[in-house]
Amino acid sequence: MNLSPSLPEKTIDCAGKPLDLSRPRIMGVLNVTPDSFSDGGDYFTPENAVTRAKQMVEEGAAIIDVGGESTRPGAAAVLLEEELQRVIPVIEALQASVPVPISIDTRKPAVMQAAVAAGAGLINDVNALQEAGALEMAANLGVPVCLMHMQGSPETMQDTPNYKNVVDEVVAYLQARAAACMQYGIPEERILLDPGFGFGKTTAHNLLLLQQLERLVETGFPVLVGLSRKSLIGKVLDLPVDKRVYPGVALAVLAVWKGAALVRCHDVRPVREAIEMCQAVRDVSQ
Repeated sequence: MNLSPSLPEKTIDCAGKPLDLSRPRIMGVLNVTPDSFSDGGDYFTPENAVTRAKQMVEEGAAIIDVGGESTRPGAAAVLLEEELQRVIPVIEALQASVPVPISIDTRKPAVMQAAVAAGAGLINDVNALQEAGALEMAANLGVPVCLMHMQGSPETMQDTPNYKNVVDEVVAYLQARAAACMQYGIPEERILLDPGFGFGKTTAHNLLLLQQLERLVETGFPVLVGLSRKSLIGKVLDLPVDKRVYPGVALAVLAVWKGAALVRCHDVRPVREAIEMCQAVRDVSQ
């Protein structure tokens, strides 16, 4: 395995809250849904959400990602008003309670707008701003965006994932989406990329993407990875969701070694400690 170069000195302004990506950082997952695959219903109320967010910040999360629509395989779309009712009270409560930036995990332009007004400082879109009006909205809101690759939609993405070369196609797609963002006035320095592990990919596709993650890192955009508790682990090791912490830590370390800037995860403390050790190895000199 080749040692990837240190991350560039880079701080992203998330609506007034800085996110320093000069070293690998943790994005803590906060699902305010009844049906997410790993923690659906656990943090549905603002009170529970704030308690969990504070815990993740104490454990080392540098940003909290709030999502009100499950994007697990087979998940049905959520109506706009329902998604707003789930996420906006939580974001408002977090804005007043945690010092780190808040990310909104959504595909809907109206949710992006309301979330940023409530205090969110980054848009994390599994659909890479392809929804009608999403590019314009993100450009107008002026916050960083994370563009993710997904083949198909959550409802159908795992039916028949198919690629000629998954790494080439994912990298090309994300470069094209980044170019579209820049054409709409979103500066290069406000764009992050996510290969979308588990989103329209087989186990082999996911493993190849991680094996060759440096291909995406070499585009120059900060790379976010989400491997926490994913079905990839279950398929390789035959483990249920609640037994996937240790292999998830291993995948996070591999991703950071390959150059990932941001690791999205549920199990913040073990992942933070592992990637700090990884970074210590990378940083040491004679």
